[in-house]
Amino acid sequence: MACKRESVFAYTATVKLFSATLVLLASAVSAADRPNILFIFSDDHALNAISAYGGPLKEIAPTPNLDRIADQGAIFTRSYCSNSICGPSRAAILTGKHSHINGYLDNGYFDKEYLEDVNFAFDGSQTTFPKLLREAGYQTALIGKWHLKTEPEGFDYWERLPGQGSYYNPHFIQQDGSQKQYQGYVTDVVTERTIDWLKSGRDKDKPFVLMAQHKAPHRNWSPALRHMDLWDDVVIPEPATLFDDYANRHPSLKDQEMSIEDNFFYGWDMKFHGETPYPEYFGSYPNYEYRRMTEAQKKQWDASYEEENQALLAAIEAGEMTDKDVTRWKYQRYIKDYLRCIRSLDEGIGEVLDYLDESGLAENTIVIYSSDQGFYLGEHGWYDKRWMFEESFAMPFLIRWPGVIEPGTRSEALIQNIDYAPTFLEIAGAAIPETIQGRSLLPVLKAGGKAPEDWREGLYYFYSGEMTHRVPAHDGVTNGRYKLMHFTRDDSWNLFDLKVDPQELNSLHDDASYAQVLKEMKTLYHDLRDEYRMSDSTLPAHRLGQGWWKQRYQKTLGKVAANGSDYELVFIGDSITQGWEGAGKETWNEFYGDRKALNLGYSGDRTEHVLWRLLNGELENVDPKAYVVMIGTNNTGHGLTPAAETAEGIKLIVELLKDRSPESEILLLSVFPRGQQPDDKMRVRNEEINGIIETYAYDDQVHWLDLTDTFLNEEGVLTKEVMPDALHPKQKGYRMWAEAMEPTLVELLK
Repeated sequence: MACKRESVFAYTATVKLFSATLVLLASAVSAADRPNILFIFSDDHALNAISAYGGPLKEIAPTPNLDRIADQGAIFTRSYCSNSICGPSRAAILTGKHSHINGYLDNGYFDKEYLEDVNFAFDGSQTTFPKLLREAGYQTALIGKWHLKTEPEGFDYWERLPGQGSYYNPHFIQQDGSQKQYQGYVTDVVTERTIDWLKSGRDKDKPFVLMAQHKAPHRNWSPALRHMDLWDDVVIPEPATLFDDYANRHPSLKDQEMSIEDNFFYGWDMKFHGETPYPEYFGSYPNYEYRRMTEAQKKQWDASYEEENQALLAAIEAGEMTDKDVTRWKYQRYIKDYLRCIRSLDEGIGEVLDYLDESGLAENTIVIYSSDQGFYLGEHGWYDKRWMFEESFAMPFLIRWPGVIEPGTRSEALIQNIDYAPTFLEIAGAAIPETIQGRSLLPVLKAGGKAPEDWREGLYYFYSGEMTHRVPAHDGVTNGRYKLMHFTRDDSWNLFDLKVDPQELNSLHDDASYAQVLKEMKTLYHDLRDEYRMSDSTLPAHRLGQGWWKQRYQKTLGKVAANGSDYELVFIGDSITQGWEGAGKETWNEFYGDRKALNLGYSGDRTEHVLWRLLNGELENVDPKAYVVMIGTNNTGHGLTPAAETAEGIKLIVELLKDRSPESEILLLSVFPRGQQPDDKMRVRNEEINGIIETYAYDDQVHWLDLTDTFLNEEGVLTKEVMPDALHPKQKGYRMWAEAMEPTLVELLK
């Protein structure tokens, strides 16, 4: 599998597609009439900052051009993300899969003791909707923010911001790896580059999908120079929960570090120069955006901010400001800068819509606007996202499709960002891979925004607990009326009735009158976790806190980076596989020494650890003739994990290998017998797993080989001569394994 981080990937993967041709809307039946797709995307756009959604800011800070999309098409009022953090939301959109399936759980900010030279990134070698649309004949392009740590793959053209990008005079990474700097404001640059591509970059004989991805309004909310004085004479209304005390909810709400009161930086967020003289009010972090500006830009910046800044400092020095007064001042600075960023964004969208009208493209171009998640605009005293509360869980979704969507459509259907990929694919007439977890929105659009009878009853949400703002791991479900949140750390629940408590101030999990609701929501929670294949066995997890494991992982990354394309045979597993380097070494050298074999076995690993490794670099450059997979016994040993959960983890491993290496053979081995006696409970559990996973060999790529009887005597006993601890083979056991597997390998390696 060829896959280089920070380089253009070579895509070779194919997927198992539905055999039935999907029925399309009349306007999208023939290839010649297939609509173009313009997907405009921003970062951290709160619904309260889009006037089409209503809310307290609609009169103060209207967004006429975003409203134009809604007015001429449809607005979805119950649109949600699957994981409210930048990179993972983007990964969910690209793949149509939840984070634990696509592997990008968070932005990669692990504890410093783990990080060092390990670079975690989105595995761009997997199947994504741009790749499938390109295969279906669409020209694909991306301009703007990417933020996935690997280069875009599946695009005919791309030009991306490095990392978060910069607001002023931004650099863009080009497809040849060079960087190009544009003068001006980043939102304007993305707009200009979008229009330029529409004018002269596209192939006019092909339909296109263009992803125009904005940085704004991401932190640090630096506005365009022309907007720096907007709302200077206005006091923006404060949200009712600005001074939330976090009572009646999980205690972790009090532990977060994303509050306006305590966690804004003096330079970066609040736009002051120098070190903070009041560390009790402001953290210390400089404004790097200011450093990028020209002298003329800095002069205008200072003219807009400095007088107000100095007035605040003087008032604090004079004792005229209470703590709440300072918080209110910070809120005003924050919300005005945020809305100023939105103003530029809305203007740019208007320019693009105008060009579509003027060029005649509008008639056959679907325009979609969304953002990676919502954002807190002072609600609960917060900025940022991450929580499953409505402000960050909800995300905008506006869509205009002339001739198909009735103008002014308003939909209350429950939709999620994993639905975008299948929607784009069905629009394009491309088949939707069976592994995609989202649902196409076309049935909703065809029904005037109404959800069909078989539409989903709820949505599942997951946040991994990446601790940049000390927001704990939690997941949950909503059915639109009720929301149930589960906090992993202490296995506790919060339940909210969104109809009577839309601000989510009072958890009802202990309220006897809601006992039945709690029961039903827990059922929904477990049902959706099953539907989306979420369990400990399928949630990718690392063991970087264990020094030897980390060392082995880093050594493996070095091997595959240097020699990955040379390997013809790859073994994947746990300590039993790793044991080829110990008790099985002599046999390994005899059978596999000349076969260019790679050992990806790690002692103690369960399915979730294998998934994490494969999704985080161990398959880079690797595309062997065959894989040998044997994993699962440690899941059994870890609390006697249910067989179905372990089997699902194994299935995900197999699917991952099929997706990344479609030409490789996969030899799936039975989980080896465990325990000396046939009735050993762990032996029985492993046999249950085998009864499930043998069904995974349903095509010509996956091959099942049950080696259970190889290791047992006639009475079904696992003797000490074979496995002294009734788990790990000794030298004799490895030879028995190799000899039993050899005829199959010979055929697969031809």
